[in-house]
Amino acid sequence: MRGSVVGTAVTLAAGALLTAAMTTATASPPATATAPRADAKQPVLVDCFWHRTVRPGDFILACGDGNSRLTGLHWSQWSPGGATAVGVNMVNDCKPYCAAGDFHAYPVSVRLEEARPWKKHPGVQHFTRMSLTYLKDRPEGFQQVMTYPLWD
Repeated sequence: MRGSVVGTAVTLAAGALLTAAMTTATASPPATATAPRADAKQPVLVDCFWHRTVRPGDFILACGDGNSRLTGLHWSQWSPGGATAVGVNMVNDCKPYCAAGDFHAYPVSVRLEEARPWKKHPGVQHFTRMSLTYLKDRPEGFQQVMTYPLWD
């Protein structure tokens, strides 16, 4: 009996965290409202909800659970050749499990590269690769430079 109560509690807590993360993301104004609109010459960054943005202030990295996101992004460059920013990677340590974990802030520099036609809108170029360089500490198990493919 105790195992099923704990399992139910963990499931409910995880569901509440996911609901809170999704509510926060959907309650926020659309990214295009806070970021400049893209013109045909500028590549875009495509987010979890298939919204395209230019120079977003925040960006969710872990779309499924919201346990990793970039915040406070300040862009110094944005062009077809790449984009660079500094900001903070907020990462949940998931200890002892994600619903009970704590978020930690890690200063990062961000690099977007490889602008290519977006499958959803072939006339729009979007960045297909993101690299994060941790400027001080980094999450356990992470390398100083982490490179991620971006969805198409």
